[in-house]
Amino acid sequence: MDVFRSLKSRNFRLFFYGQSISLIGTWMQKTAVCWLVYRLTNSALLLGVVSFVSLIPSLFLSPYAGSYIDRHNRYRLMIITQLISMVQAGALALMILLRYYNIPGIIFLSLVQGVINAFDVTCRQSLMMEMVEQKEDLPNAIALNSTVANFARIAGPALAGIVLSTFGEDICFAGNFLSYVPVLISLFMMKMDLPVIVKSERSIWAELREGWQYISHDRDLSSLLLMLTASSLLVMPFNTLMPVFAKDIFNGSARTFSWFESAAGVGSIAAAIYMAQLKAGKDLVKILITSSLIFGLSLVLLAYAGWLPLALLFMMLSGVGMMAQTSAINTYIQTHAIPTMRARAISYYIMAYQGMIPIGSLLTGVLAQWIGPRATVCIAGLTGIVATIVFVQHRRKTQTGTIFPPAGKIMADERNSARA
Repeated sequence: MDVFRSLKSRNFRLFFYGQSISLIGTWMQKTAVCWLVYRLTNSALLLGVVSFVSLIPSLFLSPYAGSYIDRHNRYRLMIITQLISMVQAGALALMILLRYYNIPGIIFLSLVQGVINAFDVTCRQSLMMEMVEQKEDLPNAIALNSTVANFARIAGPALAGIVLSTFGEDICFAGNFLSYVPVLISLFMMKMDLPVIVKSERSIWAELREGWQYISHDRDLSSLLLMLTASSLLVMPFNTLMPVFAKDIFNGSARTFSWFESAAGVGSIAAAIYMAQLKAGKDLVKILITSSLIFGLSLVLLAYAGWLPLALLFMMLSGVGMMAQTSAINTYIQTHAIPTMRARAISYYIMAYQGMIPIGSLLTGVLAQWIGPRATVCIAGLTGIVATIVFVQHRRKTQTGTIFPPAGKIMADERNSARA
């Protein structure tokens, strides 16, 4: 089938199968951690702290991770990050198996996982170009990878719910530890033909600065990343309030909350399948604009929906918009960034995406306490629509104004001037 065309590449096929299992294990552990922390403490604040520390390292470490990865063999680095992740999962599983319920220890291990992810996600994304033999299939590979991630987002918590109620938390943690085995097997079976990394004589901080110059001078990449930053900070964190919608607004239970999560996951999978079917050369910016408007409008409608099935429909549409928006930006960056800057460009994508969400979640919680959950979600949707309009106006202005040379040429000219 055309939607699975990138699986013809042996390396990506191995990666795809390994990740399919591992991501389900990851979501099982995330669900089990939330359940365990709340069961032990009855503290919503500590729940927020655990989520915060697992994501915030991406905000500070991603640019450094991108520069570091560009200087080293990405394939070996990915094996190392997966091994460290397995050790982290094993430490958490052992703690729970021994009934050593230490909340600071769980928070620390969540922070460790966040640090690992800052490197691992950037490494995986930048290596995808090397896994796919036909480069025109890269957008399809990115979309399929997103499909797996969103399927795991549905299947992992659902499976965790069954395991938690039947066997207990320790099996969830042990399951995540074991889920790294297929990933490592698939990585060791790959035959990667990577370009030789020439050891740089410059410091990593100089290359970090060079990456910033590249991004900031490329008007297309910088505008896309600013759009993603605004969405991650002010729009995507609406999901923080879904337990409030399920329990207080619609008078539901944990099952009602799972319906909201599943609706968003179904919408995300539908968008990912659509993105997987796109042919090379498709205008990703138009897809970004359309999906961003769908995302914002669906939140405005969700905010004041009074009937649960209608709210779930708008929740599904929000999943469509959010998934297509992030996938379009990710694909554009990977296909337009120059090879020597790809990891650094992707690292800024990770920073704008994962790094901003925990801050946005805190802002969303504070705003909801002040004006209520419905008004907060409505403001998030309106903000998304306004950000899209500003993005379109900015893009029109830059396309009709002065044409700036590529960032790579600017940096080359600067180095030549320095030599002179």
